[in-house]
Amino acid sequence: MQRHMDSLPGPDGALLYAALPIPTSVQRCRPMKPLVLSSLLTFGLALSGSTAAAQLTAAPDFTGIDHWINSPPLTMASLHGKVVLVDFWAYSCINCVRELPHVEHLYETYKDKGLMVVGVHSPEFDFEKNPSNVTTAVQRLNVTFPVAMDSGHATWSAWHNQYWPAEYLIDQNGQLIGHQYGEGGYLRMENAIRTLLGLSALPDTGATDGDATTDGDTPEMLLGTEAQTGLDSSEDGHNGLRRFPTAGQPAPNHYALTGLWRITDECAALAGSEGSIAMRFKATKLYMVANADTPITLEVTVDGKLQPPVTVQGSHLYTLFDGRADGSHLLKLHIPAKGLQVYSFSFG
Repeated sequence: MQRHMDSLPGPDGALLYAALPIPTSVQRCRPMKPLVLSSLLTFGLALSGSTAAAQLTAAPDFTGIDHWINSPPLTMASLHGKVVLVDFWAYSCINCVRELPHVEHLYETYKDKGLMVVGVHSPEFDFEKNPSNVTTAVQRLNVTFPVAMDSGHATWSAWHNQYWPAEYLIDQNGQLIGHQYGEGGYLRMENAIRTLLGLSALPDTGATDGDATTDGDTPEMLLGTEAQTGLDSSEDGHNGLRRFPTAGQPAPNHYALTGLWRITDECAALAGSEGSIAMRFKATKLYMVANADTPITLEVTVDGKLQPPVTVQGSHLYTLFDGRADGSHLLKLHIPAKGLQVYSFSFG
């Protein structure tokens, strides 16, 4: 069991939260920005008397926001008197996409009872800095709460955040009460909100309240050199044009490129007239973050069985495989035209 010390400082420099255990199923999205797939929630309100008051600290403000969606600009001062849930997310992150319906549920259920939800969209990739792309994603994902575009990660830094997704709960006096890193903990968060709103707690029905991953699933793979992981090839994956020869099956939890590709800091872009990707992975579902300026229809084969074709147009998350049970699989992805940009693969 790894341990992580949250870095939110209190007024006197003391840490707001104690050391928290993190399971070994931690996945890193970027070297400085790990994605934690765990249910870690601590609440100052669970403490009593002066001990709780001494450990609470004022929530940082929204800093360096370049665009607001679904709302005029907000500040923590303007939200004084409300319970506030701040949700850090990115629209290409599958864990965020799976979490968003739960956040939307909280907003719709309690917005008339004193809750405000603010989504802080802190991008993982450059295309997520485009207001048009984010607005389209907000509409596609049926997000109705206010969204602050934190394209320069100024608010991310002000909050000392490191995770997608990450939720921070603030009371009516603007004090940080608790946090949730990653998927899961939905009932616990809802009951914490209800407590702050003076409502009785909901009963635990025993329904699944955790993340959607399984121990041993393949970790996220990034194709850009900034944080490249999982490439299995005799050709190096450094920036520039690279011709990858046809290869056999890649090693487990690795992928292999075939054809002429341009490798950049963020992605691998097919530069030849056609190409392919082979991958061995363990998961129930497989997702790809990709872009194409003009539509490119991919031929997807998993374990020798043809899957529904996937047409890539625009920068977002695509589902390549949606299985029924967790297991080991071999993906073969045929790309019939140049221009496909592949940023990452993730699993669930």
